[in-house]
Amino acid sequence: MSGAPRGNTARAPGPIKWRSSLKNTIYDVLQSKADWVETESETDWDFFWADKGWIHHELDKLHLADWQRINHFPNHYELTRKDLLVKNLKRAKKQLEREERLAEAAQYNFFPLTFVVPSEYRMFVEEFKRSGGVWIMKPIGKAQGQGIFLFNKLSQISDWRRDHTWKPGQEPQEGDEGPETYLAQRYLESPYLVGGKKFDLRIYALVTSYSPLRIFLHRSGFARFTNMRYSTRKEDITNTYVHLTNVAIQKHAPNFDAQKGLKWSIRSLRTYITTKHGAEAAAELFHAIQNIIIRALLAVQPAMINDKHCFELYGYDVMIDSNLKPWLIEVNASPSLTASDKADWVLKTAMLEDLLDIVDLEGKREPGKVDLRMGGFDLIWDGGPVMRFDRPTSLPSMLGCYNERDKNQLRVFKKTGPVDNGKEYRSARPKPAQPQAPQQEASWMPQSAGSAV
Repeated sequence: MSGAPRGNTARAPGPIKWRSSLKNTIYDVLQSKADWVETESETDWDFFWADKGWIHHELDKLHLADWQRINHFPNHYELTRKDLLVKNLKRAKKQLEREERLAEAAQYNFFPLTFVVPSEYRMFVEEFKRSGGVWIMKPIGKAQGQGIFLFNKLSQISDWRRDHTWKPGQEPQEGDEGPETYLAQRYLESPYLVGGKKFDLRIYALVTSYSPLRIFLHRSGFARFTNMRYSTRKEDITNTYVHLTNVAIQKHAPNFDAQKGLKWSIRSLRTYITTKHGAEAAAELFHAIQNIIIRALLAVQPAMINDKHCFELYGYDVMIDSNLKPWLIEVNASPSLTASDKADWVLKTAMLEDLLDIVDLEGKREPGKVDLRMGGFDLIWDGGPVMRFDRPTSLPSMLGCYNERDKNQLRVFKKTGPVDNGKEYRSARPKPAQPQAPQQEASWMPQSAGSAV
């Protein structure tokens, strides 16, 4: 297989040819672009939104032309595979400590104590016997909450291990995938609650280069709530509807209400926290979340293969504890772009349109010029910290701040509704005839949360 001929530096005149492995909001956005045309060619394309499997198996076989763009870096898994993320975060912190850059090293205290099992099983057992508490076990190769369980006794691990062919300290052998790898992670037992319910945040960051590292943070995102009130009672330890916020799990809860939903916009959450704790506390929290995004990417930067053809949209999952401290849970290389409701459609289509403006396949911007604000994205790192935004502000992070793109997209939705493309998106998208206004989504409050927003 081969791409465009080597030596080509300019795209031929004519429409931009695009491919997409997915039939959801990215497909809708690409299909709506003027002078962009879909192609089925495996090599003759200008822009390709590929799935991770294609990247792993096909990308290194291609010789891409200068102008071709694709949506994953070759070894994105250094950031997005759970065990490698932990390894890279620990390595970055230890390196800073060796260099006696202790203030910087302290900025990496945002991930829970974690062990990779089976290779670190004995160390995990020593820590568990010393400190006890509730822990969570996660398979590294699964998503949407699959295979995750909580435990507070080693006997519960013994029951689980009988179903897995591994031994403590065992490492995969050459030519053998070995036992399934899990993370044993200290559970955050004191999460910040709204209306008695646990939640996590989905935040979007766009990387257009790893050398220099260039990061854009999207202002919008959402908080995902559990369906049931939080509890650490013994009988609730195994109740996934209490502890796991994944939509794929919560939508099967006995009393799940699809019309009510279980999401807030991050803007609504920021308003809630500002009302409850003050503007300074909210600003410090969202600055700390932004620092997590930056520090995680700095940790993997030395290991990443930079490729000028690549960019990547990451979905960060972050939790907040009762002291308003944020914790990194994981990073996703393929955050879901399927719209589960109208607010989802508005957020994701606007974000993807802004992403395409940043990638700039049409060449609208001057070469080398990087704007500080592009739609809902703010440039937060460009080979170093970005100290200002496109207008004077005292806020250390624009995450959760007003994004006029949401209002513009709402007008489009009310006028036309989302484009119907493919079975996957058709089953998830809202009906244009009965849209739920964003004010309704923002004012949703888990039971007993009051009316602070």
